[in-house]
Amino acid sequence: MFMSISKAQPKIRVFSTPTCPYCVTLKAFLDEHNIEYEDIDVATDEKAQKEMIQKSGQMGVPVVEIDGQIIIGFDRGKISKLLGITE
Repeated sequence: MFMSISKAQPKIRVFSTPTCPYCVTLKAFLDEHNIEYEDIDVATDEKAQKEMIQKSGQMGVPVVEIDGQIIIGFDRGKISKLLGITE
């Protein structure tokens, strides 16, 4: 008997603001691929903003954290590779 081992859903956190067009595009991309993520609005959450800056060294958004790996901006190629998305 063969048992399939499904890959665990990676923990994804998106640090964003409501007015950032790249943030909107990034979240639409994740939604399109049915990928769950935690959306963190750094415009209203000062603690999260400090965490994002500490982790990325950046004040700009979006910043994506995938299982502890930081990606600055909407880097479609890098995000796709980490999540196993083929387009």
